[in-house]
Amino acid sequence: MANLDQLLSIKGVWAAGEFSQDGKLLSYKGNISEEEAAMAAMMCAANMMMAEMQTQGYTAMSGKEWTPLAGFALTGPKYSVCIGKGVGVFVNNDEVSFNEVFKALSS
Repeated sequence: MANLDQLLSIKGVWAAGEFSQDGKLLSYKGNISEEEAAMAAMMCAANMMMAEMQTQGYTAMSGKEWTPLAGFALTGPKYSVCIGKGVGVFVNNDEVSFNEVFKALSS
């Protein structure tokens, strides 16, 4: 995984943080308050668990290779959160390359 400074250097990324499996904020950087980062850490960990369960189910039902889970995104009209194992980034949709972000999250 790229470090937080490397993630923040990607065009369109404005905040990045690391979180534990149980949702504790480990570190963060960027244009976000500590309170927002802590809430995001809980959200990222909870959604990562749900996505893990879903990919296991998709694999079992379809026979297609959905696992291991690499990451996912929650997307709104202007902003998205891209999540990988233990790290998430906030991005501006109209500026970011999602392929570049997920490549960095999985490196």
